[in-house]
Amino acid sequence: MTVRSVLRLAALLFLSACLLACTANPALEESRQAFASGNTEAALRSLRDKVAADPRNLELRSYYLRQRDMLVVRQLAVAEQARAAGRYEEAEAALAMARQFDPLHPRVRAGLDASAARQSRDQTAREAQRRADKGDVAGAEAAARAVLATDASHPLAREVMRRLDERAAARDPLPAALGGALAKPVTVEFRDAPLRGVLEVLSRESGLNFVLDKDVRPDIKVSIFVRKSSIDDVLKLLMVTQQLDRKLLNERSVLIYPNTPAKQKDYQELVTRSFYLANADPKQAMAMIKQMVKTKDVFVEEKLNLLVMKDTPDAVRLAERLIAGLDLAEPEVMLEVEVMEISRNRLLELGLRFPEQIGYGLLQPTTTSAVTTTTGTTITQNLGGQLLSGNINLRNTGAMVPYVANPGLLLNLKDQDGRSNILANPRIRVKNRDKARIHIGEKLPVFTTTSTANVGVSASVNYLDVGLKLEVEPTVHLDDEVAIKVNLEVSSIVKEVLGPSSSLAYQVGTRSAVTSLRLRDGETQVLAGLISDEERSSAYRLPGLGEVPGLGRLFSSQRDVDNKTEIVLLITPRVVRNLTQPAQAGATQAAGTEAAVGAAPLLLGPGGAAAVAPRGAGAGASGGPPSAPVPAVAVDAGLPALAVAVPEQVQAGETFAVTLTLAGPATEGGPVLLAYDSTLVEALDQPGEGADALALQLPAGTAPRLTVRFRARPGAAGLASFGVLSAQLRGGGQVQTLPSAEPVGVRIAP
Repeated sequence: MTVRSVLRLAALLFLSACLLACTANPALEESRQAFASGNTEAALRSLRDKVAADPRNLELRSYYLRQRDMLVVRQLAVAEQARAAGRYEEAEAALAMARQFDPLHPRVRAGLDASAARQSRDQTAREAQRRADKGDVAGAEAAARAVLATDASHPLAREVMRRLDERAAARDPLPAALGGALAKPVTVEFRDAPLRGVLEVLSRESGLNFVLDKDVRPDIKVSIFVRKSSIDDVLKLLMVTQQLDRKLLNERSVLIYPNTPAKQKDYQELVTRSFYLANADPKQAMAMIKQMVKTKDVFVEEKLNLLVMKDTPDAVRLAERLIAGLDLAEPEVMLEVEVMEISRNRLLELGLRFPEQIGYGLLQPTTTSAVTTTTGTTITQNLGGQLLSGNINLRNTGAMVPYVANPGLLLNLKDQDGRSNILANPRIRVKNRDKARIHIGEKLPVFTTTSTANVGVSASVNYLDVGLKLEVEPTVHLDDEVAIKVNLEVSSIVKEVLGPSSSLAYQVGTRSAVTSLRLRDGETQVLAGLISDEERSSAYRLPGLGEVPGLGRLFSSQRDVDNKTEIVLLITPRVVRNLTQPAQAGATQAAGTEAAVGAAPLLLGPGGAAAVAPRGAGAGASGGPPSAPVPAVAVDAGLPALAVAVPEQVQAGETFAVTLTLAGPATEGGPVLLAYDSTLVEALDQPGEGADALALQLPAGTAPRLTVRFRARPGAAGLASFGVLSAQLRGGGQVQTLPSAEPVGVRIAP
C-alpha cells in the first residue's frame, strides 16, 4: 500500500467519525432545534416523549431535566412578580403552567398551596366584611381574627378590624349578634324580688334556660328598672350588681354562678393564641402583655419570632389589639450623600542655593586595590572625597584642603501647580434610630513589635483607617421629617514617623464635624466650611548679599507652598417607609376592669334605661313597641308578678294561645279578669259573642300558669290588645289585689 492510499484511507475514516459524531444523538439535535424555534411548551412535551421512548439515552435525559427546571423557574419568577403586584389571577396561571411542566416540583406545590390558602383567607375576609355591614360585630370580628391569625398583613381583614375598632371607640349602637332570645327587647321592673323568680319570668317570656350553680345564694333580692333593653343587657346588669357571672352554653341556655376566683377557675374558658410577629421583638411583646393584660402564661420562641399566650377570650382580644399597635414595620429612610473634597496645591521654588558650609581639612584619597585569585584578578577602586574622621596634626597641614558639599551651587527652577476634586456619592438605606457608617479610603498597616525575655521579638499588625468616614443616625418623625445626627471625619497622612526597633507610625491630619439637623422629606442640606488653608514660605540666602533689595534674589533661593482644601457635604433624606399608625392609635379603647381584663364595657343597648328601684316606691311594667310586643310584668313590693304572653303575629283565621304566668311566693289562686279586643279575636275555651273580657280562675301553687285559646277572626287585620283588668289572689288567709298591667298586643296579618 502506497503512502497516498494510506492518507486517503485516514481521511475517509476521519470524515466518517465526524459524521458519526454529528448524528450520534439525533433526538437531542431535534430537541435543541425545537427549543430554538420558540415553542417551548411543545418542545418540552416532545422531549419528554423522546426520553420515555429511550430511557437509556442519558444525554437526552439530562438535557430534558435542565430544560424542565429552567422553564419551571421562569414560571415561578413570573408568578412571584405577579403576586407582588397584586395580579393574583396571573400568578395562578403561571403556577398552573409550571405544574404542567413538573407536577412534583416542591416550589410549585408550595405556591399552589399558598394560592389556595390565600383564596380561603380572601373568602373569609369577604365574609367578615359582609357580617360587619349587617351589624354582626361578633361574627365579623371572629372571621377577621381567623384571617389575621395566619396572615397578619391581610388588607381586607385589617380594614374590617379597623372599622370594628372605630365602632367600638365611638360606642356604635349596633349590637353584637346575640342570637335569638338574648336579643329580644324587654321592659321589666322589680323591687326586692327574688333572683330565682326574676330569672323564671325571663325564662318563661323569652324561652331561655337558666342553670344556677349550687353556690348561688337563694336569698338574693333584685331591685331594678329596665325599659326597652335586650335580655342580654338585663342579664349583664343582674350579674354585675349581684356579684355573679354567666356562661353562655348555647343560644338559649345560660349558666349562672358566683363571681369568685374559685368559680372563675372552674367555669371561665381559657384559649390559646399564637402571634407570629413580623417586626416587633417577642421579648418586648411579652413584657407588654404581662404588664398590661396581667397574663402569666406566656411563651416566647425567638427563632420563630413567636409569642404564645393562654388566657380568657377577652384578655386575648385585648392582647391582639395591643400587639397590633406594637408589631408595626419600622420607618426607613434613604440617605443620598454627596461628599466633595476640592483641593489646590501650589509650589514655587526659584533661585540659587549656595552651600551652607565651607570646610578645611583632610579628605580621604582615592585608592585602588587588586586581588589575584586562580580565576583572575579583581581590581577595586575606592573614590576619595570623604572627610576623614579622627584628629588632625596641626604641624603637618600640607595635606589639608578647603572643601564644600557637592554640588557647590544649585539653581532651583521649580513651579508646580496641582488641583484635585474627589467626589463620593453613596446612597444608604437606614432603619429608624439605627446607625450607618460609610468609609471611603484606605486601611494602613501599623506594625507593633513586642520583646519578651527568653522568647524573642514578636510583631503584630493593626490597621489605621484613613480617608472619609461618615456616620449618620436618622430619626423619622410622623410628619415625614427626618432628624439626623451627622459625624463627618476626613483624615490624610501627613508624614511617616519611624519608631523604636524600626517600627513605623503615621502622622495623620484630621478634620471632623459633628452636628444634628432636621430636614423635610427630599430637602437637601449643604454642610460646608471644612477648609484647610496652608501657606508656607522659606528662603535660603547668602548672608549679607541675599538681603540686598533687588540683588538679593540673585544670591538666594525662595520656596513658597500654598495648599487649600475644602470639604463639602450634601445630604438628602428620602423617607422610604414611615410608621403606619393603627386607626385607633390615638383613641381610648375599652380594656375591661381590674378583675376582668379586656371585658366588654357594661353598657345598655339603644334606647335602654335602667335604675335601681327605691324602697317604698310603686312598680310597674310596660310592653315593647307594637311591632314587637313583649311580656308585661307587674310587680309590687312583696307581691307576686303576673305576666301575659302572646305571640308577636298570627294570620287571620289562625288559632293561638294567651298565657298568664304568676311569679312569686305560693298562693291559693284566685279570679282574674282578662280583657281582649272582640272585634279582631274570639275566645275558643269560653266563647261569648261580642264579649270584651273573660273571667278566669288562676290555679293554686307556686308559679301557676293558665292558658286560654283564641282565634283571629277571618278577614281581620290590625293589633289585638290583651290586658289584665283585675286579679285577686288568696294566700295566708288574706286576699291580695294585683294592680292592672299595661296591655300587650298581637298583630293579625290578613
